[in-house]
Amino acid sequence: MKKSIIFVLILAVVIIAGIVIYKKCKWDKTFKKNDNVEVKKVHFKNRYGIELVGDLYMPKNINGKKLSAVAVSGPFGAVKEQSSGLYAQELASRGFIALAFDPSFTGESAGEPRHVASPDINTEDFSAAVDYLTTLDNVDADKIGIVGICGFGGMGLNAAAMDTRIKATVTSTMYDMTRVNAKGYFDSMNENDRYALRQELNKQRTEDARSGKIAVAGGLPEKINGDEPQFVKDYFDYYKTPRGYHKRAINSNTGWNKTSSLSFMTMPILQYSPEIRNAVLVIHGEKAHSRYFSEDAFKKLKGKNKELLIIPDANHVDLYDNMEKIPFDKIEDFFKKNLK
Repeated sequence: MKKSIIFVLILAVVIIAGIVIYKKCKWDKTFKKNDNVEVKKVHFKNRYGIELVGDLYMPKNINGKKLSAVAVSGPFGAVKEQSSGLYAQELASRGFIALAFDPSFTGESAGEPRHVASPDINTEDFSAAVDYLTTLDNVDADKIGIVGICGFGGMGLNAAAMDTRIKATVTSTMYDMTRVNAKGYFDSMNENDRYALRQELNKQRTEDARSGKIAVAGGLPEKINGDEPQFVKDYFDYYKTPRGYHKRAINSNTGWNKTSSLSFMTMPILQYSPEIRNAVLVIHGEKAHSRYFSEDAFKKLKGKNKELLIIPDANHVDLYDNMEKIPFDKIEDFFKKNLK
């Protein structure tokens, strides 16, 4: 009788331990796991004291070698378990150490209030990721690049203008978040429009202060009827379906805080992008509604080590996860050429 009780207790412990291990090891990404790559959760702080959380992807069997490294973030309103993790895992499979991270105030990273963005702090987040990579024994600190996707493409260019340790920058399906917030899509807003929007958003700040709660803007609709603009349909197809939905992603759920636009309206992030001296590869889809952001940003860049690559027949979100359209061979060659 005692032996059977002991056996049952041991079995229960084994089952519980198995459940705990399973939960810790369960793959929580929106893309398939590459078994040739190792991944682990990491934590580091930016210079504002906000703790960021990332997934560090590494090729297996490094055997003490020092490798080039790449920090990846975006899209704007996404989390590291989505597009940035896909990019990081693929780069790791090609021989890089790659860090996909959640920006401040989002995902698993810290920062209050939640779901707010900042042109300054989010630029700093890239440099904090570079800080962290320089501390790793297997990273060559002189061979670090970054990838910024969507809105973090603009932040990535801003970081490259500030941080000379970033030796090569890739932007993919880039948004200039300061431009779109201040001027609307295709620069449709004028000074009066901006003033009216500022009045509305500052009224919301007063309401938030009095209520003690930060109002959210609301994200994508739960259903679409087919009459929406094509880019809304494209976003829905990624963020609101099993293809790209994630429970922590802002764009998959309640959306950003209503007042997040305020700082972006007066702090243009690409002001000093012409002073970037290290290499830049700007990638965008031919059919993306946002294509003009990349083309205009590229026009401001100087030097012979800058390149614009337009992907035929690709829309904005194709470059989030479409492995047939994301030019990983080109990205690999770009980093190998410039991280040396």
